Amino acid sequence: MMYVAFLTIRDAKLNQAVRPEHLQYVARLQEKGQVLMAGPFQDGSGGMVIYQNVTESEARSLAENDPVISSGARELRLTAWNPLDLRSD
Repeated sequence: MMYVAFLTIRDAKLNQAVRPEHLQYVARLQEKGQVLMAGPFQDGSGGMVIYQNVTESEARSLAENDPVISSGARELRLTAWNPLDLRSD
């Protein structure tokens, strides 16, 4: 199971201030194999992180400890995700 964290910006100024910490945090998790991918939405409203190889409680803890969430710059919505394998063999 994978988990998707939708990170909606609440405070744009605070978000800009903690963004470098957020990017370092997500990069460390990706190096550990806990983040599949992450990135901003084109409309500037926030972004998302896809967690893998973690339980739901681990995904929630990782998301809540992300500097953009723990600082209050963004709000979190976490949902389980089951991607389809659309490759044809």
